[in-house]
Amino acid sequence: MDKFKARAKQLRTTQTSAEAKLWQALRARQLARWKFRRQHVINGFIVDFVTLDGRLVIEVDGVTHATAREAAYDARRTWVLESAGFLVLRFSNTDVYEDLEGVLKVIATTLPATE
Repeated sequence: MDKFKARAKQLRTTQTSAEAKLWQALRARQLARWKFRRQHVINGFIVDFVTLDGRLVIEVDGVTHATAREAAYDARRTWVLESAGFLVLRFSNTDVYEDLEGVLKVIATTLPATE
């Protein structure tokens, strides 16, 4: 198993509480028909959540993402992922804790309409 896959597997077992809360709402095709994966490797980056058929990446960011260094890293990640054809949505831990329904609504309206 390559280093990215091993790290992704580790992250799935040590997810943050905000990631766990969002995962409970996304897993098992609960959001319309969309199949989401968590801690998935795309172009050398491990993303929090992705629907491959919807070409949507969802990142849940904690307070560490507020530093200038992390913001620059996140901007580079977003550029690489968007260059690969994905749209990237970012939510804060606070968004997930305090307005999960709002987060899910943004995700649902961003995805293509289901049949």
